[in-house]
Amino acid sequence: VRGAFVADFDGAVPEYIAMLDDVFTTGATLAECVRVLKRAGVARVDVWALARAPAAR
Repeated sequence: VRGAFVADFDGAVPEYIAMLDDVFTTGATLAECVRVLKRAGVARVDVWALARAPAAR
């Protein structure tokens, strides 16, 4: 998912963003979102998930 997201703020960059995901599976998508937001200047990004997928066996 690297390169799939762009942070495009109209005006000031927010200091804090909270992201909500329905199901956390591998974390790759959320990690890329956090990376993009941090590079855009967001100081703090919290990630919340409602559920976690079971680990692969």
